[in-house]
Amino acid sequence: MERKPATIEQVREAQEFLKSGVTHHEAKNYKEAIDAFIKCSSIDPYDNNHLPELKKKIVSGGFKLVQESIAYMGCAAVHLNKLINELDSEERQQVPVDEGLQKVFQGWQ
Repeated sequence: MERKPATIEQVREAQEFLKSGVTHHEAKNYKEAIDAFIKCSSIDPYDNNHLPELKKKIVSGGFKLVQESIAYMGCAAVHLNKLINELDSEERQQVPVDEGLQKVFQGWQ
């Protein structure tokens, strides 16, 4: 099944999950952060096997909870960036992308 480009609503939802995850991570609520990052990465995924594979690697690596949260945060951030990049310029103007995220993403392009 071919994947369709991201919608404005999907980008907004993913961004909210990422922001929520970062807030939880900063508050050291790592389990809640991981849940939010997984939800972000699950919105219109590029590869349905990515999250299960990441989980296997994390479990086999014996990472601490904070490290696991950081891994999922990276996954969610990259995913959101890809979704944003699928929007055309008019659609991007309709999605108020968080300023902090925009600065981070500029370095990735």
